[in-house]
Amino acid sequence: MTKKLKELCNKAAEIIHSFPIGTNIRVISHYDADGITSAAIICKALFRAKYNFHATLMRNPFDKGLERVSKEKNDLIIFCDMGSSQIDTIEKMNCKSIIVDHHQYIVEKTKKDNVFQINANLCDINGNYEACGATLTYCLSKALDSKNTDLVYLALTGVMGDKQYIGDIRGYNKEIVDEAKKEKLIIEKTEIKLYGETLSDALYYSIDPYYSGLSGNRLAISNLLEKLNLKKDINFKDLNDEQKKRLQSYLMLILIKKDCEKNILDTIIRPRYYYDDTDFEFERFADLLDACGKGGNRGLGFSVAMGDKEDFNKAIQLEKDYKQKILEELLKLEKNGFIEKNGFRYFYSNDSSLGGVIGGIATNYIFDSKKPLLSIVKKDDELHISCRGNQGLVEKGLDLGFAMKESANRLGGHGGGHKIAAGATIVSDKEEEFIILVDEIIVKQLK
Repeated sequence: MTKKLKELCNKAAEIIHSFPIGTNIRVISHYDADGITSAAIICKALFRAKYNFHATLMRNPFDKGLERVSKEKNDLIIFCDMGSSQIDTIEKMNCKSIIVDHHQYIVEKTKKDNVFQINANLCDINGNYEACGATLTYCLSKALDSKNTDLVYLALTGVMGDKQYIGDIRGYNKEIVDEAKKEKLIIEKTEIKLYGETLSDALYYSIDPYYSGLSGNRLAISNLLEKLNLKKDINFKDLNDEQKKRLQSYLMLILIKKDCEKNILDTIIRPRYYYDDTDFEFERFADLLDACGKGGNRGLGFSVAMGDKEDFNKAIQLEKDYKQKILEELLKLEKNGFIEKNGFRYFYSNDSSLGGVIGGIATNYIFDSKKPLLSIVKKDDELHISCRGNQGLVEKGLDLGFAMKESANRLGGHGGGHKIAAGATIVSDKEEEFIILVDEIIVKQLK
């Protein structure tokens, strides 16, 4: 942890403790796995400190969402996994606010004393790869009470949800992993990601990694398992070492034939982390929370993250329905391809919550890595854009967060995010202008 991050978290903890016990504290967070775990961490910490909380998970925290919050009467609002890009709006709320974010920031110092900002990028920590919303919120929870180290499983679930294991876990995230291993709060096992009640289901619903020709194809799976002399109704963990190696080799071959980037191949069989000696693996948990948040059941996802075991079983079934939708879109995208521009590629999707997910998977497992991929969803009178790049393009100068923010702002919309992944919202009739602007910016960046 950098000295500045520690100082900021201690100051934020002082602000929280300055309010009387029993104060109702408002929590606003993002609706993906990182946002859900961030909200769960701070809400658990607040509850333990004898504060009440009211949490909301938002998909698109721009005008409409924050406008509703601004009309409420709150003493203190804590924004997790968001806020730095919406700081102008938050400052107008005239309410004491704490921002805990790892996305690109607009200003280093807030204009008003009522807004206190903790941003990874202002603490010599790269918010793209070295810290996520959950790990920063975990730092704040420890500043509130050092006993909150047991919430580390939620922090690392956020890391997995934001794909910050690609290129190895590093920076502040690694510091948390090392500390948790030392204190025996987590267990590490090197394994492939393949979960499901049966081997057949595990392969069918595998979307990240996506095995082209196999994921979502029951017949191909049946033929493969017969070829490898494996029972389709067996659980992957019940295979012997030789059987596991045989299957893993075949799956890796599929990805190699698709020319997957080395840093993506390195994530397939890698160290994975568990809360205890069970099947509670953090990336698996992140996938479940993502399915709830992006599948339209944010409350369920929050309940699961807070530890409701009954809702956990409901979430398992919802996850299958969510993955089926993604599989259908991926198969369609694989068949129909994309629209090519000079600086990027794009496709149209039906669901704004799924567009970014599909784009990220397609970028890593279906298309080559030469250009970033955008998804465009038309909803009412708005366009919702999600875009995904890769680390190689970022090293060449790609900054999707800037491209989205700049293009959307010029057209009266909103945008922002990370260099490798970002999004925007604009009015529908500005689509052509937006595509031209984004293309110009990305071409210039990649020159």
